[in-house]
Amino acid sequence: MSTLPPPQNPADAVKAKFGDALLHVKEFAGETTITVTAESLPNVMKFLKETPGLIYNFLSDISAVDYYTPDGGDYGDNYAGKDFRPERFGISYHVFSMLYGRRLRVKTYANEDAPEVPTLINLWVAADWLEREIMDMMGVTFVGHPDPRRLLMPEDWNGHPHRRDYPLGYETPMFSFNVEEIMKHKPSAKD
Repeated sequence: MSTLPPPQNPADAVKAKFGDALLHVKEFAGETTITVTAESLPNVMKFLKETPGLIYNFLSDISAVDYYTPDGGDYGDNYAGKDFRPERFGISYHVFSMLYGRRLRVKTYANEDAPEVPTLINLWVAADWLEREIMDMMGVTFVGHPDPRRLLMPEDWNGHPHRRDYPLGYETPMFSFNVEEIMKHKPSAKD
């Protein structure tokens, strides 16, 4: 009968193994977020997945956020410097250790001019469509992804709709006070 290795602190383990690749650690509401360099991401994630005491073996989600500022300001100064945001695009990997019952968010950043991060499809097959969605909607390229086609938008679509600088196309909502004005612009069947 084998014994389960004791759980390790993921931030301490990554710091010990990768040193300066660990950029930031944040604990909030019982959740740990570690921020690593994009270049080190595949190695860090492989380490987190395979190291005894960590075993983050389930990739539950990949999400992305655009920290675009209309004035072109420094992303790190958003929200009075409360958050670590060195680049425009933040990509978060939500992993879970089924063995230890622990969650971890691993975050990395991609710059505005050439938003690229390495693919993790070689570690988790589930990364396939999650990365494609981010490529399609946010415009972040996952280098090495075997199928970088658009997932949600048509192939000839121009732009990435989840970016904060993407132009909005909207329709005025109809209320009781503006029904006549709205109905003037709606298509309707003619008798």
